[in-house]
Amino acid sequence: MERRQFIKSAGLATAVLGSSGLWSIAKPANQKFKVGIIGFGDRGSGIYNTITKLSDKFEVIGICDELDFRLENAKKASAGKAIVYYKDYRKLLEDRNVDVVIIATPLYLHYQHGKATLEAGKHLFLEKTMTFQVDQALDLVKISHSYPKQIVQIGHQYRYSPLYFKVKDYIQKGYLGKVTSIDARWDRNWNWRRPVHDPALERKINWRMYKDYSGGLVAELLSHQMDFIHWAFETNPSTLFSTGGIDFYQDGRETFDNVQLTVRYEDQGMVGNFGATCANQHEGYSFKIKGSKGMINLLTNEGMFYPEPQTRQELEEVDGVSGATPLIWASDKKGIQLTEEPTKDGTIYALEAYFESLSKATKPESNVATGGKTAISVALANESLYSGEIKNWKPEYNIGE
Repeated sequence: MERRQFIKSAGLATAVLGSSGLWSIAKPANQKFKVGIIGFGDRGSGIYNTITKLSDKFEVIGICDELDFRLENAKKASAGKAIVYYKDYRKLLEDRNVDVVIIATPLYLHYQHGKATLEAGKHLFLEKTMTFQVDQALDLVKISHSYPKQIVQIGHQYRYSPLYFKVKDYIQKGYLGKVTSIDARWDRNWNWRRPVHDPALERKINWRMYKDYSGGLVAELLSHQMDFIHWAFETNPSTLFSTGGIDFYQDGRETFDNVQLTVRYEDQGMVGNFGATCANQHEGYSFKIKGSKGMINLLTNEGMFYPEPQTRQELEEVDGVSGATPLIWASDKKGIQLTEEPTKDGTIYALEAYFESLSKATKPESNVATGGKTAISVALANESLYSGEIKNWKPEYNIGE
């Protein structure tokens, strides 16, 4: 490796790269976009809190949730703001002042709410996973083609993290060599339940526990890492096989609390292993990308590059080149830090990038096509999980980006 080329090629990406020139938005770039939020649970309220830090870009003017206590939470969180509150999402969509709709509802409602938002003429920020079922993903992509002036971004926020941009650059420039193995986990020691004050609301509040509403651990956690692999390697699965069970929390849930997914990426000559358990938190988030020249070990907001012996020797030999920026070796000298400081909350990066896409009429990195591919992958993984069958990627799943 030539030292200067390594630093230049593996440098931190500073901008979101999207296709430009789709159309011209009438709203001036320096004007705020008016936002409506549908769903004010954990994720919806979290997005609202982030938007308040981006007050020069967005202004929330409407919040919708069908549950009374969540609307009350929204009113408390936004006290003093000029916000209209709704129980019926269709009423929010009728407000002509709303430019952008953020959907943070349970997964089984994503298709319904996303479709309605596009048909109402609004820009759409749809939380991951994009849809619940394969046919919904394919259909939402087709629907979006009928509304080309509306910008759709899907909430896979790693596509906007400077750290993950850098990792993608390392991969695509070949600094890991030939990557053959992905090991990804997202573990916790928690039952995933929310308190329910009225038994009649059990499935609305704890929807993640039930097959008719939820993609379980694969959709809620592992989809982030799966989507990153699609993006970084410009690939999609060829075959998927999952196993798991309700192995710890015998509490009436239907979705599994312990899962393992093996994915073959035939075009890359690569295997991905993705796992999650609700019964041990020691590793928490773990993401290892292993190549013939080195391995990247990622957390959500920091990462290390561990070169193989020959690669390490090459780096050390050129590290003293006059004028070159030194690599940031870890204190134990075993690896190279990918960033000098931890990155910010990924939602901030994602919303900042969405504002740029809205203002400049560019396609988001995480768009309806890329989000659709990941949604299809998650749905196939869950089909395998509950049937025990190997699932194959079909040509019709190759949605254009």
